[in-house]
Amino acid sequence: MGESDPPTKPAPSDPTQPPLANTVDDVITEEKKAGEGEDESQQKLRASIIEKLPDGTPLDFPSAAELETDDLGPEEPPPVLPPPSRAPTYPQLSNNPPSSPGTRQPFADDKDEEPSVPKSFDRTAAAKPEPKSRDYDSVSGEYAVRRMHRFTLYETTTRYYIVGSDLLDQQFRILKIDRTAEEGDLSITEDEVIYTRSEMMRLLATIEDGNKAAGGLKQRCPFWGLLGFIRFTGFYYMLLITKRSVVAMIGGHYVYQIDNTELVPLTTDATLKKPESNSEEARFVGILGNLDLTRGFYFSYSYDITRTLQHNIIRQREALVKGLAHSDKHDYNDMFAWNHYLLDPTKECIKNTYDWCMPIVHGYVDQANISVYGRSIYITIIARRSRYFAGARFLKRGANDLGYVANDVETEQIVSEMLTTSFHAPGKTLYSNPNYTSYVQHRGSIPLFWTQKNDAATPKPPVEMNLVDPFFSAAALHFDDLFGRYGAPIIVLNLVKSRERIPRESLLLKEFTEAINYLNQFLPDENRIRYIAWDMSRASKSRDQDVIETLETIAENVVSATGFFHNGAPDSIHQPKLQNGVCRTNCIDCLDRTNAAQFVIGKRALGHQLHALGVISGTSIDYDTDAVDLFTHMYRDHGDTIAVQYAGSHLVNTMETYRKINQWTSHSRDMLESFKRYYNNQFLDGQRQEAYNLFLGNYIFAQGQPMLWDLSTDYYLHHADPRDGRKRRSYTKWWTSSHLRPHTLPSIPILPPSLQDKPYHYFDDYWLEYYRPKAISSFLNVFTYNLNSTLRYIPLKMTKDGKYDLSPFVMRTPSSSSSSALYEQGSIKPKKKLKPRKGITEFPGFREKSDVSSSPTVTPSWLSLPSPSPSPLPGVIAPSEDTPETRNLTAAVFHSLHPSISEKERREYNSYMCHPLHLPLVISSEPSERDLKSEVVRDYVRYVELPAKGQLVVGEEDVGIYEQGVKVPEDPLRVREEDREKPRYKAYGGYVRTGRLKRQGRG
Repeated sequence: MGESDPPTKPAPSDPTQPPLANTVDDVITEEKKAGEGEDESQQKLRASIIEKLPDGTPLDFPSAAELETDDLGPEEPPPVLPPPSRAPTYPQLSNNPPSSPGTRQPFADDKDEEPSVPKSFDRTAAAKPEPKSRDYDSVSGEYAVRRMHRFTLYETTTRYYIVGSDLLDQQFRILKIDRTAEEGDLSITEDEVIYTRSEMMRLLATIEDGNKAAGGLKQRCPFWGLLGFIRFTGFYYMLLITKRSVVAMIGGHYVYQIDNTELVPLTTDATLKKPESNSEEARFVGILGNLDLTRGFYFSYSYDITRTLQHNIIRQREALVKGLAHSDKHDYNDMFAWNHYLLDPTKECIKNTYDWCMPIVHGYVDQANISVYGRSIYITIIARRSRYFAGARFLKRGANDLGYVANDVETEQIVSEMLTTSFHAPGKTLYSNPNYTSYVQHRGSIPLFWTQKNDAATPKPPVEMNLVDPFFSAAALHFDDLFGRYGAPIIVLNLVKSRERIPRESLLLKEFTEAINYLNQFLPDENRIRYIAWDMSRASKSRDQDVIETLETIAENVVSATGFFHNGAPDSIHQPKLQNGVCRTNCIDCLDRTNAAQFVIGKRALGHQLHALGVISGTSIDYDTDAVDLFTHMYRDHGDTIAVQYAGSHLVNTMETYRKINQWTSHSRDMLESFKRYYNNQFLDGQRQEAYNLFLGNYIFAQGQPMLWDLSTDYYLHHADPRDGRKRRSYTKWWTSSHLRPHTLPSIPILPPSLQDKPYHYFDDYWLEYYRPKAISSFLNVFTYNLNSTLRYIPLKMTKDGKYDLSPFVMRTPSSSSSSALYEQGSIKPKKKLKPRKGITEFPGFREKSDVSSSPTVTPSWLSLPSPSPSPLPGVIAPSEDTPETRNLTAAVFHSLHPSISEKERREYNSYMCHPLHLPLVISSEPSERDLKSEVVRDYVRYVELPAKGQLVVGEEDVGIYEQGVKVPEDPLRVREEDREKPRYKAYGGYVRTGRLKRQGRG
């Protein structure tokens, strides 16, 4: 490989053709230049090494050292259970599921089909005789062999070499990176030639031989993928994926989570590899280290996880209509490719960028299995976080002037039946497998210009509407983008509070409602935004409102309006369906209430998806079933992950809170998560925001500009520069007409003659990635075998008699009959008799009351009805034992049935009853006999019948005061001389002179 463009030649398919004569000669010539000054003995040594290396074609299968085996062997099969003797019976378990009922964690090294750390290219392996035919080339074609899955990094004193290999380690490619390039420049040379193992060994031996004088060729590290290149103040760095784990499998394509990364500097100076601790370069490296790439970042070699399943199927079908075996270009969504900034330098230097690098998404990916009498139904949840306007909770609110909102997350749930693995249906109908369905939701901050200043003294800062936009341009751009991504209709579910003691969220409710009304007046009637505003927080605290029931009603309307994606061929029994539109859910943070609402909508969509697959007869699933419990755990993990990424803590309010179950445990957990969220928002969000801005390329170092840590605000990093002259959009025609067109699924075309005879894996390499031919696999190491399943929730002891229904759609709330049967069989053991506590007098049945939840079959004594028996007291049961507790209970019952009162109580009662409560409207002059008997009436009569002893006498002083108060002078506003001595006029004069009003008395 010379410094200029390398010579191109097809991969050698004829064994008689001399392999790589020109290419190897070019490499030798180049390395001779690197090792100038060698003597004659060194040149002879190089020639002897090349002659000893064997020529040949690629290996037909990997070497034995590369095949993985498991020493443990398969598990012993479970014992065969005897057939049940009584009906009804249900199918028995036919496998031994994992015993742990917890949520699946990332697999360890011994639980993956491949190790989490890759193996390096083995240059010391002995050469094997290679077959004459090269079926892999003719079958896979040029597209498949270029997709590499593992890499090895080699280094010399002046260059880095990356060797990439395919899944079978049969075909290899090489990339050269110059470490001596000038500061700020990136020099990469891509060799498009595809090598065999022996050819690659000869090539590396030649490179090593040419650099012996400078230390030779050393292996740096093996890795799984290249994320890109990043530069701070000087030279570039290369970011590598050194550890991974499988988290999902979609259509035979694996999705991996990043478990470890390594930052490699592209420099030859050993002193510059580790910059000084106080330097600017070291500070930038430390800021980048605050972004944990091992939590919530995912990638895939062969499946585009930046797009939805519906978009990927439509794109592949459109390529088939054009007569192409694959899409003619990579269509990754830049909105969700978080390493987009790192890939920009690579696109300028490498022709086939995505052969070496892969985009990564940030969010959440999980997969689980619903076992329905042996049928495997896979549920996959993929959450994609947008890289636009990304940041921490209080530092990123609302929207920017480009229409991108904070905490923008797209959640997709894929439900598929694994009768066949790939996206293809039998009969050579490509990308039309009817066993795949998907549904997409969206969450995001309210698309207005609003902020909240983070203050340590104020846990809930006030909402500030710092920019008034009467035309709601940010909301218009945001909804136009949603129309372009999902189509119409757009359903907005707004869950912010409507009534507050101090207006905070309610301010946003009013403004957002006005924005929707303004935008809707220009849209066509059939495409208007459907707006639903509901105070979910107030409803959850109300006793007369059911939050879940209301959300179920909203969810059914939403799923019916948008539909869901169901793949299939137009002329098949299962007609394909497309999702047009999306439900956009938001609250103030888009975390707790939003996740609960999205769970209910996803649960309703799950019922429709299972019905479309023919799994259930209806379209709804009950709570407290194995399927819904599994789905609840997945959505809870999904909400926790999104909350940690945005707010720094897990969900504060979960589904248990809104369903009002486990109140005490959920309340304590909610308080703890609130404290965690407060701490992270106060002390850690600033560091995370700087790491986001640096990794995403929002901040780029430039000489003379302020440093990242010196910025008082990052407002200008996330908003458009007004000097760019961005064209202003129309205030009335704010949407794009093409975005309102419904999505269509292209039909399956007739393949051209050149593609009709090709096998499935010519179009899609799922066969090599999932089934791994010519490699030893153990069930214990296969990902789908270790997948979290509803079988984990089945108690195996209860299935022995065949009475336990294994259906995951049966409610597991125990009834009295089934529980009593289990108690008789010994499945529920009786509680031990507890000792009485000192100093506490317990009534009969107190112990049983505390055990009702754990053993509902035993009816406590204080709930049992009394049975008729002879007793000295009518209606009272005679106690069987004479204890203090029973004596007290007997006395209480006797006094309640035979009340007695004292003489004093009797007199008070008679006095109360004789009091005239009802007075007649017409009063006669003569009192009645009842009135005369009343002491109160007699006192009143004596008072009113007293004879008048004279007229009322009023003093002269009182008359004067009265006349002074009622007499009004002719000119009341005029102040006379005699009035100046009055206190009120004196006070007024002092006020005019001094400006102070002294408090005066009466006058």
